[in-house]
Amino acid sequence: MAIIYNIKNYFEAETIKEAAGLLAEKPNLTIVAGGTDVLVKMHGGRIEEADILSIRKIKSLEGIKMLQDGTISIGALGTFSDIAVDVVVGGNIPILAEAATSMGGPQIRNIATIGGNICNGVTSADSASTLFAFNAVLKLQSSQNERLVPIQEFYLGPGKVALKPGEMLTEILISPENYTGFSGHYIKYSLRNAMDIATLGVAVVCKLKDKNVFEDVRIGLGVAGPTPIRCQEAEDFAKGKVISLETIAEIGKTAVKAAKARTSWRASKEYREHLVQELTQRALKVAVAKAGGGEIA
Repeated sequence: MAIIYNIKNYFEAETIKEAAGLLAEKPNLTIVAGGTDVLVKMHGGRIEEADILSIRKIKSLEGIKMLQDGTISIGALGTFSDIAVDVVVGGNIPILAEAATSMGGPQIRNIATIGGNICNGVTSADSASTLFAFNAVLKLQSSQNERLVPIQEFYLGPGKVALKPGEMLTEILISPENYTGFSGHYIKYSLRNAMDIATLGVAVVCKLKDKNVFEDVRIGLGVAGPTPIRCQEAEDFAKGKVISLETIAEIGKTAVKAAKARTSWRASKEYREHLVQELTQRALKVAVAKAGGGEIA
């Protein structure tokens, strides 16, 4: 049976300038790139009718590269398949490739874009917790100006983001001081092993001193609250601590304090908090091993 989408008007842009101009004239346009989120919402009746702006032909929004100052630039139209195999990502922030690989099945990863995943505003976005851990900055463009917004300020609530009328996300930026010397691990826990929305997503990155002391630890969580979050208290506790099973256990326990978990049909509040504690420890142990740390005892 054919699926019919209630699309009122359809526009297509081939440049950022053209897209920004259309958004300035019609700020209520719904932007589509891969369409894996918007079309599902339309099919489910959450969007009754829409004026669509397709940006999938804007070549300048594609590509992943390292800028002259060492900043990693990820175009908003980068697909999860692109990210999973990219040499810049793999050589510098491989945890993002781990997160990309966990997203859906191959068909979805081939068309779903990281920009769409972010702008959808859902706490279960597979890329979000990792980008939080790397202090990513988002470049937002309108016909009038361009502004940079830290990703932690972009998520305002469930499905709500800080895009102003007429704005679009063009680029994700990760500065060298936020990834150089860090190793990490991403764990997606879901009810099914494949192609399921996360019950919890945990991204942990760490930098070691003398292979046995935490110089820095960052913990990003998805589905532990209404938006992705960072576990600031646990991160502060970890800094300067000698690496041991006891230290890692305390970091996991402290991470729960940042969670704002709730009970849903996927999991109870208590079970999600248990997952935060347990999976933070597991991810941190793997991150330490990747960073060249000694045996944890």
